Amino acid sequence: MKLKKINEGLKESLIENGLTEANAMQQETFSTLKSGADCLIIAPAGSGKTTTIVINVIQQLVKEGEQSPRALIVVADKDKVLELLSMFEKYGKHTDLTVFGVHDKGDMDYDKNYISGGCDVLIGTPNKLSNMLSTAGYNVNRLKMFIIDDADPMLRLRHETKIMRISSSIAKTQRIIFATEITERIESLADKMLVEPYEFDFEDYGDEDEEEEDEDESENN
Repeated sequence: MKLKKINEGLKESLIENGLTEANAMQQETFSTLKSGADCLIIAPAGSGKTTTIVINVIQQLVKEGEQSPRALIVVADKDKVLELLSMFEKYGKHTDLTVFGVHDKGDMDYDKNYISGGCDVLIGTPNKLSNMLSTAGYNVNRLKMFIIDDADPMLRLRHETKIMRISSSIAKTQRIIFATEITERIESLADKMLVEPYEFDFEDYGDEDEEEEDEDESENN
C-alpha cells in the first residue's frame, strides 16, 4: 500500500490480505492522522472507514508499549467490536500490539482483569466503556488516540453524554470522529470534542466511483 512512511510490518500484513492500494480516503487522511491532529471524517458506508482506523492505529502505536491503553475506540455494538478485533488480528499480525474488546454483554470483572494485565488498544461500546471508567476499569492517562467509529448510530441512540463523559476524562489525546454524514448532532459532538480539527468530507466518494465507471463504459461503447 503506497502510504508515506508506512510501518513495514503493517505494510506486509496489508499486502498479505490483498490491500495493495490505498483508497482516496486513506491516501488523503493518512498524513494528517499520523500528525496527531484532531479530525472529523465524513464518508459513506462501505468506503473503508473502519479499515482506515485500524491502519492508522497500528501505524501510530506499533513502536512502543505501555501497560495502559494507548488507543480507545468507541463503537456502536458487539458486532462492531468483533469486526474490529478481527481486523486488528489480520493487519496487526506483524506487530506486538495487544487489542481487547468489551461490550454490554461481557463480564465486567473479567474485562477489568484482562485490561489490568496490559492492553494497547481498547475497543468498546459507549455503555460498557462509560461504566468501566466509573469503576476505574482502565486508565486514560496514556491515551494517544480517542476514536469514535461510525458516530451516527450511537448519537441516534442518545449516547452523546457517555461519549463526552469519556472524552472529558482524558486530559490530552488525539480525538477523531468518523461519521456517515454531517448532521446537527455530529456537528455538535465535533464542536464539543475536537480542538481545531481538520475536516474531510468524502460523502460523494461512492458517486465519483460510479461516475468513473459510467465514463469507462461510455468510452468502451
